[in-house]
Amino acid sequence: MALKDRIPFGVSLPHRSPDPIDMATVRAVAQRAEALGFTDLWVTENTLDHVTSFDPVVVLTYAAAVTTRIRLGASVVVLAIHSPLTVAHQWATLDHVSDGRAILGVGLGREHHYRQFEVPEAGRVRRFREEVELIKALWTQPTVTFRGRFYQVEGATMPLKPVQCPHVPIWMGVGHPDAVRRAATLADGWMGSGGSSIAEFAGSVPVLREALEKAGRDPGLFPISKRIFVAVDERPEVARAELHRWFTEVYHNPAGTDASGIHGTPEQVRERLEEVIALGANHLLLNSVSRHVEQTQALAEIVGLG
Repeated sequence: MALKDRIPFGVSLPHRSPDPIDMATVRAVAQRAEALGFTDLWVTENTLDHVTSFDPVVVLTYAAAVTTRIRLGASVVVLAIHSPLTVAHQWATLDHVSDGRAILGVGLGREHHYRQFEVPEAGRVRRFREEVELIKALWTQPTVTFRGRFYQVEGATMPLKPVQCPHVPIWMGVGHPDAVRRAATLADGWMGSGGSSIAEFAGSVPVLREALEKAGRDPGLFPISKRIFVAVDERPEVARAELHRWFTEVYHNPAGTDASGIHGTPEQVRERLEEVIALGANHLLLNSVSRHVEQTQALAEIVGLG
């Protein structure tokens, strides 16, 4: 059985790279991925970065304009560095621009986000919960009054609502067990980060499944995903070298080449993807790190698309 008959696959748009990013390549990957039958296109948010990074809403809006069917997601938007009012409006707009194809992944962020954007780290979980609640309210209610610890809104209106009902799906990209459990009650899907190891993903899945069952939600209907940085080449040493450069220059974590990424010949990559599916993934985001158009085609062939 082809892998694509077992789970859906997404791919990453070229949007973060130690090399310059050509918009012609972004367009080509978006359109090729849609033609091949990938389910969704994804980006990350990295505002103050040491490599080239695009703003997620802007590049996804561009992708929406050059495609018609493929879904468009960010994993993750760091809510703490934004006003939830702005996020709600941006993503409702993206959902309209794309005719209901947006997926908003959200996360708490890390220490440097709070320091760089001068946001107090104290109470960050409470702040995050309020942000998610307020965004959902603005998407679903005609008039919103919200009185939280961090946010207060009185009689606010945002007539522009998402196309999707009841709202744009909210996924969470978190790894701490407490945060994984939180995803089971707050989110519509969960994605393990690309920088986290496959072993960490294996540990998170049973935590998430247990929390979903406790919340009365069916784990089989809840997206359980993992971003996987991947490099394919008939010469396995070439594939590994490309991925090693990524984890060294972008993540400053050379060990992630083997712990978090997947590299090798098409047969080797397929075998490793089979292993991740066996761990409980019902969706995978395949993130190439170079030769993006060529790699999109190679990955489609590996999973049985096109």
